[in-house]
Amino acid sequence: MELRLDGKIALVTGGSRGIGRAIALAFADAGASVMISSRKADALAASASEIDAAKGGRAGEVDWRVANAGDPEQAEACVAATVERFGSVDILVNNAATNPYFGPIMDLDTGRADKTVRVNQTGYLEWVQSAWRAGMSEHGGVVLNLASIGGLSVEAGIGWYNVTKAAVIHLTSQLAGELGPKVRVNALAPGLVKTEFARALWEPAEQSLSRRLPLGRIGEVEDIANAALFLCSDAASWITGHTMVIDGGALCLASGGLS
Repeated sequence: MELRLDGKIALVTGGSRGIGRAIALAFADAGASVMISSRKADALAASASEIDAAKGGRAGEVDWRVANAGDPEQAEACVAATVERFGSVDILVNNAATNPYFGPIMDLDTGRADKTVRVNQTGYLEWVQSAWRAGMSEHGGVVLNLASIGGLSVEAGIGWYNVTKAAVIHLTSQLAGELGPKVRVNALAPGLVKTEFARALWEPAEQSLSRRLPLGRIGEVEDIANAALFLCSDAASWITGHTMVIDGGALCLASGGLS
């Protein structure tokens, strides 16, 4: 089955690298016009150029806009720029996230705790609100939130980050209930994926981590992008409020699925 997004306009936050860039490329290759955003213009320009060069013959256009995902005014401006450039926002992918702290929650300072919530949780809501006001309330659309399997489990070191991802999972369900039938809202909960953002978690022990997973490897960004394409396409038109786990089987081991 070929999944297409012909004629759709997608906005992907954190689209200059990693999972966000892979999603933007998959969407453009499937026919969507895509706006990517992040905090750094040079990274955005380079990624937009790479996506444009790599997309297929039936692909849509790609553009970029600098925006801090945790700043509501910049979110509003980015959504408005997307509408001005392409005519609408049909798909919003909340992908940008931050994790400024690693360690026990008991040692977490308020400043870094607040920053994590502002970007990973409150920011997600504000981008959806902006897209809703910019036309989704009238013509409908799709929202995809990037959560994490950390929002479904307990893990040392990145506990507060995982708390915000648990909030994303619940926010997804809440928004799906409130915005349907106009807008579908789903989430992806990736396991460990080979990105620069997660390098400290996978690089030191990639082989041993891979051997422990039922599918024998840690994730690639394309694994997440393919799932994003499905959930944002018409093939998933009767799916909303769902969090899809993509983790190579990690959660089934964590829950005692195998002895």
